[in-house]
Amino acid sequence: MSTRFLPVTEPDLAGNEKKYVNEALDEGWISSNGRFIDRFEREFAEYCGTEHAVACCNGTVALHVLLLALGIGPGDEVLVPSFTYVASANSVAYTGATPILVESEAQHWNLDPKRLEEAITPRTRAIMVVHLYGHPTDMAAVEEVARRHDLLVVEDAAEAHGARVAGRTVGSFGVGATFSFYGNKIITTGEGGMITTHNRELAAKVRLLRGQGMDPQRRYWFPIVGYNYRMTNLAAALGCAQMERVETFIARRRELASWYHDSLAPAAESLGMQLAGEAPGTRNVHWLASLRVPAQKRDGLMRHLLAQGIDSRPFFPPLHTLPIYSDVRYHGNRDLGVAEELGATGLNLPTFGAMTRADVDRVANAIVQYLSLEA
Repeated sequence: MSTRFLPVTEPDLAGNEKKYVNEALDEGWISSNGRFIDRFEREFAEYCGTEHAVACCNGTVALHVLLLALGIGPGDEVLVPSFTYVASANSVAYTGATPILVESEAQHWNLDPKRLEEAITPRTRAIMVVHLYGHPTDMAAVEEVARRHDLLVVEDAAEAHGARVAGRTVGSFGVGATFSFYGNKIITTGEGGMITTHNRELAAKVRLLRGQGMDPQRRYWFPIVGYNYRMTNLAAALGCAQMERVETFIARRRELASWYHDSLAPAAESLGMQLAGEAPGTRNVHWLASLRVPAQKRDGLMRHLLAQGIDSRPFFPPLHTLPIYSDVRYHGNRDLGVAEELGATGLNLPTFGAMTRADVDRVANAIVQYLSLEA
């Protein structure tokens, strides 16, 4: 059996990435102008089924500038799942607004729509959903709450390129959405982000904010204070090459997840494991193959895997357990037990295109071995 080190993820750059980057270098367009930026934005919008896409230098600033363009600011509140990566709440804090942390649901680990209304106050302006680890949130339920309370819906789809729910691709719901193209994401530009929206005026406002606030019709004229949040043409060249194979990448991740399921499911119940699933009417793109194990065994299992040359990552700790958000008001969502349990029991497993069935079996066997010994 192979003993090569298995990282959690690694990028697949075996397509036209080098060709397109070299073309950008040869043409001299290496900064924030160039044909690859326009092409990447156009192709990504088409892929998500939106009218507009605006490229940014990373996913966090994409969230920040989208919220700013929506007028979110001091005195406002945005509902955010506590079980998510810190950038979701940070982007709200950057605007001067307050992230209000809400509970998750135990089956698919996303924001629990049933817990939204108890957190809504007269200051609530928006709901931010996070399609965690590649599984889409129940958008119909979230949008129904948003309609009744006249709230904006923003998607943080950093980990869910190509995920689908109710026949639509994430990034096409609500007023706007954001994606990350960090090196470990389903498609990568090294660093990078994207905003998608159907709204022409919102897209124009985002572009204005992203580009230092410079009037697009009058060079070096700045009607507003903006930000230098632009993507480089070199990064966009990578993105164009990655877009050519995005469905291949997703199919591979789904195949890896099915292999993990086949190998682990027989022992799951007896060993206290919960494997990532897929809700009816959705497509889980399995950014990372994920599972939950008993909390008292999680960290020991991770050490056991690492000793056998297998990397893993713990689930994100809930934001309300972090010092920077420990004093955030939860309103009605004071009981965040599901988020806490998820943070204590989950781990992400190696999930990258070059893995073989033997690699997956090696990981699965190591998990079963440890949990069986510790049972």
